[in-house]
Amino acid sequence: MSPELISILVLVVVFVIATTRSVNMGALAFAAAFAVGELVADLDADGIFAGFPGDLFVVLVGVTYLFAIARANGTTDWLVHASIRLVRGRVALIPWVMFAITGALTAIGAVSPAAVAIVAPIALSFAARYGISPLLMGAMVVHGAQGGGFSPISIYGTIVNGIVEREHLPGNEVFLFLASLIVNLVIAGVMFVLFGGLKLWAQGAVPLDEAAGAGDAPDKRDAPDGGTGAAPSAAPAPSSGSGPATAVATRTEAPDTTRLSPARIATLTALVALVVAVLAFDLDAGLTSITLAVILSAAWPEDSRKAVGQIAWSTVLLICGVLTYVGVLEEIGTIKWAGEGVGGIGVPLLAAVLLCYIGAIVSAFASSVGIMGALIPLAVPFLAQGEIGAVGMVAALAVSATVVDVSPFSTNGALVLAAAPDVDRERFFRQLMIYGGIVVAVVPAVVWLVLVVPGFG
Repeated sequence: MSPELISILVLVVVFVIATTRSVNMGALAFAAAFAVGELVADLDADGIFAGFPGDLFVVLVGVTYLFAIARANGTTDWLVHASIRLVRGRVALIPWVMFAITGALTAIGAVSPAAVAIVAPIALSFAARYGISPLLMGAMVVHGAQGGGFSPISIYGTIVNGIVEREHLPGNEVFLFLASLIVNLVIAGVMFVLFGGLKLWAQGAVPLDEAAGAGDAPDKRDAPDGGTGAAPSAAPAPSSGSGPATAVATRTEAPDTTRLSPARIATLTALVALVVAVLAFDLDAGLTSITLAVILSAAWPEDSRKAVGQIAWSTVLLICGVLTYVGVLEEIGTIKWAGEGVGGIGVPLLAAVLLCYIGAIVSAFASSVGIMGALIPLAVPFLAQGEIGAVGMVAALAVSATVVDVSPFSTNGALVLAAAPDVDRERFFRQLMIYGGIVVAVVPAVVWLVLVVPGFG
C-alpha cells in the first residue's frame, strides 16, 4: 500500500473515531501526524511540526479571549437586549434579530458554537413564549452564525483565508464573506416563509419590558470553547465529533442587561477597535485581540478572571491538530496525489461538485472547520489546472461544509436541540435531522451551480 493511500485511510479513521467516540479530532490528528510522520514518512519532530499553524493559533486564542471577556462582563447580553428594543418588540422581527445578532457575533470573532450557545437559549425562549416555530428560530440562529462566519476577522474566515494564502491560491476575502452571508440569508428567508413567519406579523408588538426579560434564563450555560456545551435541558445535547463536551460553570445571577457600565463601554470600544485595526490598518487579528484583551483584563480583573479558561481551547486543539496533519500529508505528497486523482476524473465540474458533497456530508457529522482544513488543500492540485475558478471553488467548499451545521449531530444543531424549552425533544430532533438532510442534499449542488460553474477567480 502506498504512503499516500495509508495517510488518507488514517485521515478517514480520524474522522470516524472523532464522530463515533466524541474524541477531539485535533488530538487524534496530532497522534496521526506523529504515527504517519514517523512510521510512514520517516519525518523527525521538526518535519512533523513544520505544518503547525502558529499564526492561526494566535488568532484563535486572541479572538476567543477577547470575546470571553465580553461575555463575562455582560457586553454580549447588552447587545442582545438592545437589539430587541431596537425593533420595538415586533414578534415577526425577533427571528431576524437573532439571525443578525449571531451573525454579528461570529463576524467580529466569536466561535460559531459560542455565539449559538449564547443566543439560542434566549431565541428559543422567545419562540416558546410567542408561538414561533422552534425549528424556524433554531435555523435562524444557526444560519445567522454561519452567515457572519466568514468575515475577514472571523474565526472561519481567518482560517480559510490563511489556508488559501498558505497554498498560494488566489483569494477574495469579501467574496467568501458575501457568498456565505447571501446563501444563509436566502435559506433563512425561505425558512421564515415556510414555517409561519408571515403569520407572526399579525401578532403585533410585545411590551418592551417583557421582551427584555424573556430571555433571562437564570440557569443559562455557555459553551465558549467550540465543544458541545448547551443550554439547560433535561436531556444532554448530542456530542459532535469536534471534541468532548466541556463542563462549564452555571450562572446563578442574571446581571442587569439594560445599562452600559464602564466595562461594557470599554469592551464595545475594543471590539470596534479590533475591526478598525484589522480592516483599516491591516494589523494581525490575533495579536491585536490579545492586546485589547490584556488591557481590559488589567482594568477590570474581576470580570476577566475566568476568561483565560474560557478561551476556545478545544477549537484551538482541533484546528492546530488537523492542519499539522495536513502538513504531514503535504510532506508525503498526499495532497498532490489526491488532487491529481480528483482532477483525473476528466470532468473538472464533476470533481468540484463531488468535493462539495464530501464536505457537506462529513461536516454534518463531524467538524466543519476540520473538513475545510482538509478539503481545501486536497483541492489545490485540482485547482492548479486552471479549469475551475479557485475563488468560487473555495467559497463553495466553505459554504457546503458549514451550512449543514443545522444537523442535530453537529455542535450547533445539538445546542439548538438542547436549548428548546417545552418541546417534544424526540420530534424536534427528527425535524432537525430531516431539515439537515435536505440542506445536505440541496445546498452543495446549488452553491456549485452558482459559485463554481461561472468560474469565479
